Amino acid sequence: MNHQEVVKQLIPLLGGRENIVSGTHCATRLRIVLKDDQLAQTKEIEQLDGVKGAFLSSGQYQIIFGTGVVNKVYAAFAEETGLKEGNQEDHQEAVKKKMNQIARFAKTLSNIFVPIIPAIVASGLLMGLLGMMRTFEWVAPDHALIVLLDMFSSAAFIILPILIGVSAAKEFGGNPYLGAVMGGIMTHPALLNPWGLGNAEPDYLTFLGFDIALIGYQGTVIPVLLAVYAMSKIEKGLRKVVPNAIDLLVTPFVTIMLTGFISLMVIGPIGNFIGDGITVILNFVYDHVGFVAGLLFGGVYSAIVITGVHHSFHAIEAGLIASIGINYLLPIWSMANVAQGGAGLAVFFKTKRAKTKEVALPSAFSAFLGITEPVIFGVNLKYRRPFVGAMIGGALGGAYVVFMNVSAVAYGLTGIPMLAIVSPLGTINLLHYVIGFFIALVTAFVATWLLGFKEEEN
Repeated sequence: MNHQEVVKQLIPLLGGRENIVSGTHCATRLRIVLKDDQLAQTKEIEQLDGVKGAFLSSGQYQIIFGTGVVNKVYAAFAEETGLKEGNQEDHQEAVKKKMNQIARFAKTLSNIFVPIIPAIVASGLLMGLLGMMRTFEWVAPDHALIVLLDMFSSAAFIILPILIGVSAAKEFGGNPYLGAVMGGIMTHPALLNPWGLGNAEPDYLTFLGFDIALIGYQGTVIPVLLAVYAMSKIEKGLRKVVPNAIDLLVTPFVTIMLTGFISLMVIGPIGNFIGDGITVILNFVYDHVGFVAGLLFGGVYSAIVITGVHHSFHAIEAGLIASIGINYLLPIWSMANVAQGGAGLAVFFKTKRAKTKEVALPSAFSAFLGITEPVIFGVNLKYRRPFVGAMIGGALGGAYVVFMNVSAVAYGLTGIPMLAIVSPLGTINLLHYVIGFFIALVTAFVATWLLGFKEEEN
């Protein structure tokens, strides 16, 4: 594959260089913001060498090339169009301008929580390793390795407000290090850690008529999000009025002092109330209509992926882990992703076109590893009925894992890799996840095979 040649053919099909506002890439896709989306010639683009699918979603025109290939294509694309590599901030702003308010909100949450995924995944995998060591008694329970791994696996959740503080400050336009300080204030050792609260009563301080409970926000999500949002507004407001000569001294000092008082007196308690309320509602639905919810959410999750809104769910999942220590939503999402792979596998065996086979098989296995965009946009959605078959598989798989109370200890991993973050909760939890995996896969495969699909003539 000649990457330069593909790019030279691609640019005119996007409406020319003058129609390209910005561009970047993710693990599998070239993501481009166009002035006029109607000028993009999708059918012709999908015929280019190496292209596995093209679609418009979340304010971006996205072209699937696959892992590894997309990096080389983007390098050639950036050189040919004159775009600077790594212009993520400008690109994100261009994307948001083309979105409605709901989509912008979801995109904001996505931008905050997606960068944190590696830390959460690492902690979840460490929990999996720790769980296996304890279950199979590889070493004594009080062995130094057990003690150290326990520290390593819980660290990310303990300092979660600091991680969110850095990421949220970047997204809200504030100083990320001030965001980290706000996260540090809300997890300060002088505040009682709610993870070990038990029956202990927190101390109180009276300040300006407010009784401030000295309770920390370790592991919380919404309080620090609100605090850093307020901090960013205060910081940007101060920079407009503070003279440049004393900006370095005055702005950080006043920002942290004001935000610190407001956060501990008002924002923190309100944020905890909202977070607890969301958890109570989700737990009620899960406990009383969980089977139906699994059926519904497992069925429609892939449709949500098309909009890009699914990344905003990380905030809810992180809140669940912080509140109750488990994530029962992720297994449902995983069933939907696995089902997309099952449908793609059915397309591979049923199709007569060599190019479709070439795209379907690796895309299906990519879905089993948790990356579904190639099979959704390059295969299943393209032929429509396989996408419906995948929704059926996702619904039944989702219903099963909810009925069997399957949960995870992290977020960000689905499919086969998710085995590592369901195993810490026990062998039975792992077994039911595997059963749900095969229910989703087989159901989607059979449904797609029976529904059939109409192939293109060319």
